[in-house]
Amino acid sequence: MVSATLLFAAGHTLQSDTNYSQWQYPCAGVPAATSTSGNRTDWPLKGGSIKLDLHHPWEYVFVNLGLGGNVTNFNYTLTGPTFWNVTGAGTLCVDLPLPEGLNPSDGQEGSIQVVTVGESGSALYNCADITFRANATALSKDECKTDEKVSFAQIKEQSGNSTDDGASADDAKSGASIVGLNNVALTAVVGMALSFVTGMVL
Repeated sequence: MVSATLLFAAGHTLQSDTNYSQWQYPCAGVPAATSTSGNRTDWPLKGGSIKLDLHHPWEYVFVNLGLGGNVTNFNYTLTGPTFWNVTGAGTLCVDLPLPEGLNPSDGQEGSIQVVTVGESGSALYNCADITFRANATALSKDECKTDEKVSFAQIKEQSGNSTDDGASADDAKSGASIVGLNNVALTAVVGMALSFVTGMVL
């Protein structure tokens, strides 16, 4: 089952090859593009467009970037400080600026990783190999359109509504903030779990 397909930048194709699985971290098992094979899309030096074909009523979407020709570490996030909650099946197109301080050079290679997580909690992976180019441009507004039935919101800590118990709005926090989700700790735990599973498979 395909949860998301990268329409632009040109993603690794999984449609006609049963050797790959979107369940496999980091890029569905598809090898990175080389100078002689595979898709590699020119991408602007300051960031570009990403166009996704989403297939579920809702899902969480993470878009990450790794630098180099054969990326195994996607250490830059392009979805802001956390991730997106996308509602609606269809096309989502977003312009993604690069994180502050990241200044790739013309000709530098990288890969964009899209991770989607649906109601089952399982993650699906897809990647697109890119080459940063000074003359590359983001998609035009006519090319980068999101379907009317698709929307997304940045997940962030929310303050709860105050109640009549005398608590001020500053004191009222949502259940998620009370639990105190620590993204660094969560990432470390998930990374350790993936390392453990990978070690068990080998």
